Amino acid sequence: MTSMQKNTTDARRVAVIGAGAAGMMAAITAAEAGATVTLFEKNDRVGKKLRITGKGRCNVTNNCDNNEFLANVPTNPRFLYASLARFSTADTMSFFEDAGVPLKTERGKRVFPVSDRAADIVSAMERRCREAGVQIVHRRVRGLQIAEGKICGLVYDQTEEAFDAVIICTGGRSYSMTGSDGDGHRFATMLGHTVTPLHPSLVPIVAQGKLCASLQGLSLKNVALSIKLTQSGKTVYEDFGEMLFTHYGLTGPMVLSASAHLSDITPGKYEAYIDLKPALDEKMLDARILSDFSKYQNRDLINALDDLLPQKMIAPYIGLCGIDPRKKVNSITREERERMVHILKGIRIPLVGFRPLEEAIVTRGGVSVKEIDPKTMQSKLVEGLYFAGEVLDVDAYTGGFNLQIAFSTATVAGTSAAWG
Repeated sequence: MTSMQKNTTDARRVAVIGAGAAGMMAAITAAEAGATVTLFEKNDRVGKKLRITGKGRCNVTNNCDNNEFLANVPTNPRFLYASLARFSTADTMSFFEDAGVPLKTERGKRVFPVSDRAADIVSAMERRCREAGVQIVHRRVRGLQIAEGKICGLVYDQTEEAFDAVIICTGGRSYSMTGSDGDGHRFATMLGHTVTPLHPSLVPIVAQGKLCASLQGLSLKNVALSIKLTQSGKTVYEDFGEMLFTHYGLTGPMVLSASAHLSDITPGKYEAYIDLKPALDEKMLDARILSDFSKYQNRDLINALDDLLPQKMIAPYIGLCGIDPRKKVNSITREERERMVHILKGIRIPLVGFRPLEEAIVTRGGVSVKEIDPKTMQSKLVEGLYFAGEVLDVDAYTGGFNLQIAFSTATVAGTSAAWG
């Protein structure tokens, strides 16, 4: 190995590991605060995960105040008070607008680039890095070096390099194909930090039975979803919007959001209920069905529901109703109609678990925040060691909150590392 080079300038030398949302923001902030910054990224380009967030549109933040923001953080929200006060959602919006990326606010106060291109967000951050003088090195960091309880450098390839501070921004374990494979947690553990158990969050849900598989690929819009405890019937989550059936169960925006509320999912504990016609009460829905039956009075039931349901759902729905699909609609009984209405207002789907962590948008769990100073993001165990973003045991619901956590914690970490 080469000998470690000494810092001969007054500027602090800061290394940032991971060039995702948190890593690039930490690097920009540290460099603009006067540090000499090297950003290490093992992929051949920066922002690999950021490029695919929000289905390639990138939900950069949520246009809400701090109190509303923290209400959407189920895991360790108090830890974020200081960082969110330092760099708020409004600051994030100003950052990207000033960087030449016009933004727009959509339903649920979700903020996206006007272009609907996540690549524009990545390009803006990479450009700001280079303008600030950040050196981007596409190498994998192998380990960190400490002396007398302080960070003194790191190792990559066969090279040791001296640094005054290191900021770990390696993400969690979700979307591992983008490079989030647990390096940061490994470094933290090696340096004495506690890493809480890792679980998927904002992840598709596995369902019991064959119904979802029979509807695979069907997307529903403007439907209502509720998740209930099987035994008590208590509703633990409800929403209105979009969802998608898959061969294993359910996914889509509402389902991903629901998963963040179900940290202890086990087979038999939860059931999903889908209201296909949330705008209509049962009386109105019965009148609608009668109207369709009058229109198609000489048809078989299976050929009389095209105005009511997507074609792919008709046969499975009739099966759930327990009615002969070849029965003429003019002979459908009142009791059968009541059953049809009841199922339209609440298709029941037993839930059994989550898809793997690798398929999750966010990792729940990470470096224990009890061992991090929330005002600086510096380790309480190792001087000069900082953390930011998803590597920490902080996660939020869907809607731009998790990226904002990355930006806020990274800004604090970058400034703190630069100033020492």
